[in-house]
Amino acid sequence: MSEMKKTADQGARLITDVGPVAVFILTYFLGRRFVGDDAIFWATGLFIVAMLAALFYARTQQKRWPPMLLASAVIVTIMGGLGIFLNDPVFIYVKPTIVNLFLSYLVLIGFAFGVNIWKFFFKEIFDLPDRAWTILAIRWALFFQFLALLNEVLWRHIGDGDVPEGARWFADFTITEGLWVNFKLVVMGLSLVFALANLPLVLKHQRPDDTGDSD
Repeated sequence: MSEMKKTADQGARLITDVGPVAVFILTYFLGRRFVGDDAIFWATGLFIVAMLAALFYARTQQKRWPPMLLASAVIVTIMGGLGIFLNDPVFIYVKPTIVNLFLSYLVLIGFAFGVNIWKFFFKEIFDLPDRAWTILAIRWALFFQFLALLNEVLWRHIGDGDVPEGARWFADFTITEGLWVNFKLVVMGLSLVFALANLPLVLKHQRPDDTGDSD
């Protein structure tokens, strides 16, 4: 793959990863001033729209449907739509858990069928030996489970009255819905740090580009 196409793909992924989250957070905190507790539903509605827009944008840039983004968009639309329709934010709170567990087990179950899903997702960007793909896949699968656990700890302790008391794990631990929303920025930061931590492995095993692009 040419460097120009790699750069375009990476730029598209940055937009599709950051854009919808930014829309969600900004809509939520602006909405708190005008619609109060209903801000979570407005933010989720626009988040769904932003996710679908990001999906179609990625399709035009990469000439294919990005599998991870497609799966995330489907889950976001279903869980977010249920939360809005039923007027129950718990569906919205649990959505990141489902997305992360789905991605994690998709990768792990793929190994049972002899398929490296991570390689399938990113082979257009990186040219790595199978051993490196396997290491990356396992690392990211475990990282997704870590993110799912973090979300479970947080949403179960949102003290706004919508989370059932029986869902709590720790009696004396309570957070606000706003903190849960802001934590999406922390997740983005953790994901970036984790990606950078895996960069030496990628650079070590990346095969030279032999496409020989000419000016």
